[in-house]
Amino acid sequence: MSTMRAAAAPNVTPMKVAQVSKPGADFEIVEREIPTPGAGQVRIKVQACGICHSDALTKEGEWPGIQYPRVPGHEVAGVLDEVGDGVSAWKKGQRVGVGWHGGQDNTCRECRRGDFGNCRNLQIPGISYDGGYQQYMVAPVEALVAIPNSLSDVEAAPLLCAGITTYNALRHSGALPGDLVAVQGIGGLGHLGVQFGNKFGYKIAAIGRGPENAALAKKLGASVYIDSKATNAAEELQKLGGARVILATAPSSKAMSELIDGLAPNGKLVVIGAAFDPIEVTPIQLINGSRTIQGWASGTPADSEDTLRFAELSGVRPMIETYPLEKAGEAYARMMSGKAEFRVVLTM
Repeated sequence: MSTMRAAAAPNVTPMKVAQVSKPGADFEIVEREIPTPGAGQVRIKVQACGICHSDALTKEGEWPGIQYPRVPGHEVAGVLDEVGDGVSAWKKGQRVGVGWHGGQDNTCRECRRGDFGNCRNLQIPGISYDGGYQQYMVAPVEALVAIPNSLSDVEAAPLLCAGITTYNALRHSGALPGDLVAVQGIGGLGHLGVQFGNKFGYKIAAIGRGPENAALAKKLGASVYIDSKATNAAEELQKLGGARVILATAPSSKAMSELIDGLAPNGKLVVIGAAFDPIEVTPIQLINGSRTIQGWASGTPADSEDTLRFAELSGVRPMIETYPLEKAGEAYARMMSGKAEFRVVLTM
């Protein structure tokens, strides 16, 4: 599918962009003309853009078919600045965002069945077209998310990927209020997973490596903290009766594999932490107790709006470090270091 590129408007003030010129290259801060939206598109004046671990797919060229130079970013919050022909339901000045789901083809089998999140030709901001590491961005109208006024741009941006992924995975996991739900990893995804799970009424067991996150996990809403470096986490979960769901957020297939024996009968390991090495499990581990392993991607713009509304109602908020756009390279390195607490957001 051809990538979307907006025509540049003539004689306009240039904007700043943080782009990657080729796979593996450092970020460059360059000026471009502010783009003009085409039919069915809108232009967003970007106020904030989260840096996600998945931006490495663009930075390092790990997603096939990316055209360079490319501007990453799929946690975008801003203001609708201009609308193209055929756009009527959204108005200039409206607060909007764009997440991982950046548009669908509406013609593949999945789209025709309403399963837009699994579109065969899903468009992803920062991969299919230029994303949010820039002052103005063009996106298809079907990618838009309305942002509630009570959430700041900096708060909303990470909720459009890390937030929706944890919220959506948990609400579709089959866990019910009162169930034991384990959250593996207290990082960019996990610190939100603990909060959402607590607000859903689950008994949350937070699993981290080392004792340093114990107090934070309890503050975020965990009932139990399990240090997987000091103890066998699966055995500890079984002492609590076994987990109905384990939300695996840290991108460590080895750590995920070690937790499978912590599932209760009919328990489910829900995988949202993206790693490239295999999860190891024996057929007997799955057969005994009828356990399952399921992967979960983020969701549609409608799911993002559900996430934002629930965060607004419940008080769930991401913990954030902010950097100016001009320091995109430094901000990206901070996120990749694993030492950020816990989401890194660029501000324009």
